[in-house]
Amino acid sequence: MSIEFPYPLANEISRNVAAALAEDIGAGDLTASLVPATRQVEATVISREAGVLCGTAWFERCISELDPGAKVAWQAQDGERITPNQLLCRITADARALLSAERSALNFLQLLSAVASKARIYADAIEGTKAQVVDTRKTLPGLRIAQKFAVRCGGGGNHRLALWDAILIKENHIMAAGGIVEALTAAQAVAQSTGARCKFIQIEVESLAELETALGAGAKMILLDNFTLEMMRAAAKINAGRAILEASGNVTLETIRGIAETGVDRISVGALTKDVKALDLSMRFAG
Repeated sequence: MSIEFPYPLANEISRNVAAALAEDIGAGDLTASLVPATRQVEATVISREAGVLCGTAWFERCISELDPGAKVAWQAQDGERITPNQLLCRITADARALLSAERSALNFLQLLSAVASKARIYADAIEGTKAQVVDTRKTLPGLRIAQKFAVRCGGGGNHRLALWDAILIKENHIMAAGGIVEALTAAQAVAQSTGARCKFIQIEVESLAELETALGAGAKMILLDNFTLEMMRAAAKINAGRAILEASGNVTLETIRGIAETGVDRISVGALTKDVKALDLSMRFAG
């Protein structure tokens, strides 16, 4: 399955894996040295629970960094739903290398599959509406791009990647700038000065009156902060398609369907990346 993602992954995978292996192996894997240096092994990875697979490139890179000749044959791909006891891949590699890479490789695969699985659950919950579930910057330090890729694998969308690629004007920015109109005017000047780097300008509003002010000032993307369902419905009516409306604040799996049905375009959910329980996967060596 081909997953579209707006950010180059190769360098990010290399950086993530190098950090993980350095953290785990350090000066050398003492336990792996018990195994004969020339031994080759075969292993499999299976799922222990249902979910969505993600992180295959990170998994492979952990192994190939220690054994460039290793072979990983995948039976499922990123973005595919997986079931309990499903065979995910077969591996042939140097025994010492695979033992040393195992934990880091599985950590990536379990974490990113968990994010993709959660994104899929939320995306499925609003299927049939026009709304899209999107992530936030509430990610694990150093793994933001990986987690945002996982959200895409699960059927969700990405908000801005970081502070450098878009402008999100929040309450404190508005206060410091002198008001909604002033903040938007300043944001437009900043965006123009960066060329194509700034992908969008979004402004947060906390009331219907602020929404009307933002629309009057030409806002094209508006964040509805902690609006009630009634306020969201009213906001969609006032907006009438002029701007992209995003709902944010206290979104849960139980409430997201009702939010989507108000007519908003996007719903941001921090839990996709910050409240994650690793998917249960297992590696077993053959005979």
